[in-house]
Amino acid sequence: MIFDAFFKALGQMGDPRFRSVLLRGVGITVAVLFAFAALMVWGAGWLVGDSLTLPWIGTITWIDNVLSWAMVPVTMVASVFLMVPVASAVTGLFLEEVAQAVEDVHYPDAGRATSVPFSEAALDGLGFLGTMVLANGVALVLYLLFAPLAPFIFWGLNGFLLGREYFILAAMRRVGRVEAKRLWRRHLVTIWAGGVLMAMPLSVPLVNLLIPVLGAATFTHIFHGLNRT
Repeated sequence: MIFDAFFKALGQMGDPRFRSVLLRGVGITVAVLFAFAALMVWGAGWLVGDSLTLPWIGTITWIDNVLSWAMVPVTMVASVFLMVPVASAVTGLFLEEVAQAVEDVHYPDAGRATSVPFSEAALDGLGFLGTMVLANGVALVLYLLFAPLAPFIFWGLNGFLLGREYFILAAMRRVGRVEAKRLWRRHLVTIWAGGVLMAMPLSVPLVNLLIPVLGAATFTHIFHGLNRT
């Protein structure tokens, strides 16, 4: 069922509604990360000030420029790691359109689902972003301690997070948040396995930006499959 759902979702990636969500999500993500980088560079210079007085050395007037330029590569590296969680959170605001596009093509008898309020979707997106960043930050210790197993730890952790997020997103439109969580717990292993399939391409640049849209579509199929069992 997981691979059937995945290939159905992959086959619909040319859908104009999929492309629209993808372009909006990537565009807003790039804008957010650019603003983050500019803020970090400006903030570093602002915190230090125009000059800094050091014992035995005297007043240094160029330290703010040095620190600001030093923040450029730091923010570039940080942006690479933040790209996927930020893209997932931002694109999550529009993923209901993806789920509806899937249902219009594959489940026309299901009718229109209950829309999730934008404010609720925004809070869910921020919560998911925070969870992904925090979880992967803590997991860095495990990556270093068990380096040969790092890819499997990464896939397992992010597969769990992605599976839970995308399944509940798809299910709550049809059965509500409480029932969606009950279904997630009941079918945890299947949903986790589907999440791992989504997590594997996360380390591939550019391809990873497709995951929020592909994941939402895949788990819409998975929900409909599990909801019949």
